[in-house]
Amino acid sequence: MPQRTPLHDDHVRLGARMVEFAGWEMPVQYAGILEEHAAVRAAVGIFDVSHMGEVVLRGPGALAALQGAFTNDLSRAADGQAQYGCLCREDGGIVDDVVVYRRGPDDLLVCVNASNRTKDFEWLAAHAGGAEVRNESDEWGQIALQGPRAAATLQPLCDVPLAGIGTYRFRPGKVAGIECLVARTGYTGEDGFELFFRPDRASRLWSALLDAGQPAGILPCGLGARDSLRLEMAYRLYGSDMDDGTTPLEAGLGWVVKFDKGDFVGREALLRQREQGLARKLVGFQVAGPGIARHGHAVVQDGRPVGIVTSGTRSPSLRTSIGLAYLPPALAAEGTSFTVDIRGRPVPATVVKTPFYTHPAPERETP
Repeated sequence: MPQRTPLHDDHVRLGARMVEFAGWEMPVQYAGILEEHAAVRAAVGIFDVSHMGEVVLRGPGALAALQGAFTNDLSRAADGQAQYGCLCREDGGIVDDVVVYRRGPDDLLVCVNASNRTKDFEWLAAHAGGAEVRNESDEWGQIALQGPRAAATLQPLCDVPLAGIGTYRFRPGKVAGIECLVARTGYTGEDGFELFFRPDRASRLWSALLDAGQPAGILPCGLGARDSLRLEMAYRLYGSDMDDGTTPLEAGLGWVVKFDKGDFVGREALLRQREQGLARKLVGFQVAGPGIARHGHAVVQDGRPVGIVTSGTRSPSLRTSIGLAYLPPALAAEGTSFTVDIRGRPVPATVVKTPFYTHPAPERETP
């Protein structure tokens, strides 16, 4: 039986259509994916992301331990700063892509993907050295408030000035009287915040945010809009666009691999791959004909399979079908044409620059 977040009853009351995702019963949509997507792009939307996991490293060896297990360089992050990167195997395969919240050099919170809660905890514990590692996933609820009016919606409820929290920064504060970690992070490409809190406070906080967002046109949003929003930005989804069998370099995440920081798990394999050259690259493409490319569809050129689609949807903002696919480097250049086998029908497509969606100015509304 799938697990439920502390907001399950709230979703049912709001008429959400519930589906199983990564072992959780989650809302896929409420009013509709198009409406929810548009609310986030133009105003503000609210997501339950309490299915995400939290692993905490504490103690004098915490920073050194995570530095050795993480591709990015946490020594460049200040306390109160979040950093995106990967956990890799010795062969360079991606264990997970995670966000690390550096509360201090001896107190690091790692937000992991829902399907990888146990795997990531066990992997981090095995590479922790002398640091204490705790799986605190059941001790946290998490809500994402996203969109250009997110700050204006949140500020009246929040006792810290949001203007002082930069992108990928965070600080503790109270929201509607509830102790939270308030982070200016998200997975939509819009300005917004992710709030971490005790799970028994979830329903109260959810209701307060919905009430506060009514003047801005807030909508509760499900997994459907979350997926279309992230794909328009070409944000990778673990389990679809990358996994243990792909490396950060192949997945276009070389920017979070800091070879010059010193040793980390997977460094030597990734160095060899960089020196020898990639056999495949993840690229964005746009479909020219009718149909939507989906995960697992074959990419074909000159009558032979040359790659595989990892994510695809019809972009609500661009009103065209877009996707991500692994292709040989020789076919990965912008403008390269190929076909996607959509249910036995070859549909023309072209490699395009990502992100697919770019923001109109201004991007952020200050409270």
